[in-house]
Amino acid sequence: MRIGVLSDTHGLLRPEATAALAGVDLLIHAGDVGDAATLDRVRALGPPLHVVRGNVDRGAWAQELPETAVVEAAGHLLYVLHDRAQLDLDPGAAGFAAVIYGHSHRPETRRERGVLYLNPGSCGPRRFTLPVSIALLDATPSGAIEARILELI
Repeated sequence: MRIGVLSDTHGLLRPEATAALAGVDLLIHAGDVGDAATLDRVRALGPPLHVVRGNVDRGAWAQELPETAVVEAAGHLLYVLHDRAQLDLDPGAAGFAAVIYGHSHRPETRRERGVLYLNPGSCGPRRFTLPVSIALLDATPSGAIEARILELI
């Protein structure tokens, strides 16, 4: 199963992100979508979508978005939130294979005590000198989850 992960679009879904996400089986947006129109564009990409609310997601359109989500993918549980500083559980003890988050706009992939921590970075407006990026996860029922960051521009 291939999972596309994006975050911090801030109202801008770049064509490069759309192209990089073509063919994924599942989409995860780790918050700061920006507005209802951008959420609609992400939904229109087609695969099942899981979205959490970020700190800039305000208004009636954003009220439908949860602050956290639990996503099952190929037998693995993924915990999604916007700001990793708000993580209030031990993901390994809770049975999660990965924690997916955004907020900092800094792409990161690392393992800690058997749990993958993944920030896809921001694929919206460039912030400072940080890259514009998304992530792809590959998950199989019998294997680990593997992540890679894709710099878009």
